Order: sequence, then C-alpha cells, then structure tokens
Amino acid sequence: MGALLTGGTACTSPDDSRIVVTTNILGDVVTEIVGDEAEVSVLMKRNADPHSFAVSAREAHTMQTADLLVYNGLGLEEGVLRHVEAAKAEKVPTVEVGTRINPMEYQDGDAAGLPDPHFWTDPTRMVTAVRLLTDEIVEHVDGVDARVVRERADAYAKKIGELEADLARRFAAIPAERRVLVTNHHVFGYLADRYDFRVIGAIIPSGTTLASPSSSDLASLVTAIRTHRVPAIFVDTSQPAKLAEVLVSEAGVRVEVTALYSESLSDSDGGAPSYLAMMRFNTEAIIGGLSG
Repeated sequence: MGALLTGGTACTSPDDSRIVVTTNILGDVVTEIVGDEAEVSVLMKRNADPHSFAVSAREAHTMQTADLLVYNGLGLEEGVLRHVEAAKAEKVPTVEVGTRINPMEYQDGDAAGLPDPHFWTDPTRMVTAVRLLTDEIVEHVDGVDARVVRERADAYAKKIGELEADLARRFAAIPAERRVLVTNHHVFGYLADRYDFRVIGAIIPSGTTLASPSSSDLASLVTAIRTHRVPAIFVDTSQPAKLAEVLVSEAGVRVEVTALYSESLSDSDGGAPSYLAMMRFNTEAIIGGLSG
C-alpha cells in the first residue's frame, strides 16, 4: 500500500483509500506518519482555499467508507462539513484535530470569541497533533504496523521540534517594535501567540476568507498601519493581492505586499510542498517583510 498526498490527482481509486483527510496540510502530516503502512486520500487540492473547497459525489462517498476520516475542524472546511457529518452518521471514525490541541479563540474582528482553526502556525501544537493522529491511526486502521507508525511519528515530531526551535531563535532576533502583523484575514493568531508578535489588523477582520471588509474596517486598518508604521502586509498566495495593494495606496506609506502560504500547501515545484517547507518559507517571508 502507498501513502498518497493526492491533492485530487490520485493514481489509484479513492475508494481504495483507508484514511481520508480533508486539508492538504493535515494530509501531509498523516502521510508522514503512515508512510507505506496505509493509503491516504487528501480531498483539498494544493493551492486551494480550505474555507471554500468542495468535494465531488465520489469523494463524499469515500469519506463515508473510510477507515478513518481526519479533518481540521473548528469550522475551517466550510464547504465539506456537511459531508463530515454524513460520514459520522455512517459510523466512520473521525478525528477533529483542532478541538484537541488546546485551541485558541479569536481576539477581535467578526469572529471574536469563536475558536480559531489555524493551529498549524504553531509547531508545538502540530507535535500534539502528530501524537493524537498516531494514536487514532493505530486504533482504527487495520493492518498497520503500530511499531513502524509510532517510529515514523517520533521521527517526524522531532523534525517539527527542530523547526520550532529554529523559528523561535530567528523570530527573537526581530526587534519588538517591528514584530507586528497585518494579514488578509485572521490566520496567524497561534504564531503570534507562540512567538510574541502583535496582530494589529486584518484586511478581512474575520476567520474566513468568505467574509468581506466594510469601509470602516478598511479605514481602521489604514489608521493602524500608519500608527504602527507597518512595513509589510501578508496575504495568502491563494488570495488576490488587489485589496492589499489598495490599502497600500490608501495608507500613504510604503508598505510591501508579501505572499505567504498560510492555509494551503503548494504544488511540488512551489515554495511549500510540505508542512515543514511551508513554515520555513513563511518564516523567511515574514522576516524579510518586517526587515524592509
């Protein structure tokens, strides 16, 4: 059996998959854990938006016949949550990872007080996710070698731990007054909490890309950009940068628009083909943007 991070391009039938994963970030993590011990089908294509991607009727059937269904949860996969519920009704073992890694709440904006699903920007929570997923895979996926799966999980968790130490060292070198973030929507709360950044605003003051900013939202953000002398606005690679560029002209200050892979992996030839690569790419982009 092969572990496939399909992104919608599997060379084997999805009906043969034993573990189905909604997002490609968690799909990469699950694939690292299981190796060749089980087949993995990932529903969300690379470079897609987790808030709006949808699944086909065949993929919905795959979800309802999986040995294990892994999803981010906390409202992230807005377009597929009804299919997750249908799978639960069919007694498919499911793992809502976000609810089990000590989730944070949004601090402001339209989603204030609601749980924030973007936990992967904190590597320490991803180590917790690896441990959780390993236990669920061993329990629910027949035929896997538990020893092999746990050894792979330990090795992968160690890599994430090394990543976290590197991020902590590099972000600590940024002066406190420069450690401010403006993003296209509220996606880096966990990273900010872990590494002492301040998120001073978002173009869309919401936890989802499906919302829209009001004129007062934009006016408030322009004021924050001027007050804090923000050097860069960070936008997701899957989202148009036009609105951010409008803000740059509105603010009347020099502000770079910098692209990050915040919610989706890239294709294999892109800057974020894996979770570890995504975090390293974003680190370089954030440091570069805030040093401008």
